[in-house]
Amino acid sequence: MDQSLNFNRALVEKYDRPGPRYTSYPTAPQFHQAFAMDDYQNAVAASNQAIAPKPLSLYIHIPFCKSLCYYCACNKIITQKTHRAVEYLTYLKREIAMQAALFDRTRKLTQLHLGGGTPTYLTSEQLADLLATLHQAFNLDDSDDHEFSIEVDPRTISTEQIQHLRSLGFNRLSFGVQDFDADVQAAVNRVQSEEQVYALVAAAREAQFKSVSVDLIYGLPLQTVASFDVTLSKIIALRPDRIAAYSYAHLPQMVRAQRLIRREDMPPPERKLELLELTIKRLTDAGYVYIGMDHFALPDDELALARANGTLQRNFQGYSTHADCDLIGLGVSSIGNVGDSYSQSVKELSQYYARLDQGLLPVHRGYRLNADDLLRREVISALMCHGRVDFATVEARHGIDFKDYFADSLAALEEHVADRLVEIHDDALVLLPQGHLMMRSVAMAFDAYLGSEQKGNFSRTV
Repeated sequence: MDQSLNFNRALVEKYDRPGPRYTSYPTAPQFHQAFAMDDYQNAVAASNQAIAPKPLSLYIHIPFCKSLCYYCACNKIITQKTHRAVEYLTYLKREIAMQAALFDRTRKLTQLHLGGGTPTYLTSEQLADLLATLHQAFNLDDSDDHEFSIEVDPRTISTEQIQHLRSLGFNRLSFGVQDFDADVQAAVNRVQSEEQVYALVAAAREAQFKSVSVDLIYGLPLQTVASFDVTLSKIIALRPDRIAAYSYAHLPQMVRAQRLIRREDMPPPERKLELLELTIKRLTDAGYVYIGMDHFALPDDELALARANGTLQRNFQGYSTHADCDLIGLGVSSIGNVGDSYSQSVKELSQYYARLDQGLLPVHRGYRLNADDLLRREVISALMCHGRVDFATVEARHGIDFKDYFADSLAALEEHVADRLVEIHDDALVLLPQGHLMMRSVAMAFDAYLGSEQKGNFSRTV
């Protein structure tokens, strides 16, 4: 994949329209309730019986937060009542036992990710208990080659707890920073000091975490190019292994918390593009490699190495370095990907508890991929992870003639080709340097469910 990335303001404005993030294909709006618990169990059984069963990956959703960040559109429960986590963990352990019973014990669990909400809402003792439960239920990879990650709110954890996370087996951390500017922090109700973040990152280095990631958001209220430039300078000085710089999607009609943000504080659309351009320039000038979408990494980080050698993966947690796994979603609203199926748990805590009280998995909806879905998923994944699609590889695996099968998709890319976002050769489709930022727009040409079949609302593609 070409390592270069060009920012062309006119083209970014032209192609910045709503579209999927392609953490899956088909995307979540296509999931339906006709896919039920028995469909999930059948998918697991088939995955166990594969000639070479895949290793396992777990995503565990911890929905609780102690305070409300006004920008956040995640599925979360705001509460200071920490006893609610005790109840949740009781039910989560039931689900762990039920899920583990479905999978062949010989299958190694090589990936674990705790997301939220705020995973560090849980105490050190609760996290230790959760990991002990997982060890008992699954065949965990105890070597440090595994990828065990956790999202950290710097306001909820001490430097001593960082060391404890490492002792539990976590070897990757993701810190939510968003912005260091005090006015911006106040406008979104997420006030945290630079000193907190710096001390925690230093503790993570001392504990020898393999990767430390920092999340930023551009387009927040009161952000200016000058103020965000200061934040970027501080982050670059901190030198995290990975940086995720997300575009803020302001949708107060859909996200109630965002109604607490003053409309007059929101930056105009042209400033968001200025902030994006600034972010790309500052991070790439500082030596970070553009991975794709919103992600950057240092050249020696596993993500950058995976991108260079063609082993980069993409799933519901974003980009990943490990080979393809069967992903088990645990907890309220979690999403899994087992075999040729996707599944999602119920979104309401009361429903989650009720299902488990009945001895049922909390599967609420899902999707079983057909042959066309599997083909298009491979093409879109190749674009999103590698910036190119080799026709012969796809043709050999799926028994098609690429240009004939995808004639309509390639025709839909004529404007992209004219604008030098992508080239279509005899043997491959290749993203060009100024096309990497618009990879979602290119991928949309291969999505069979857009247009008249489109469901749901998507964020803008740049």
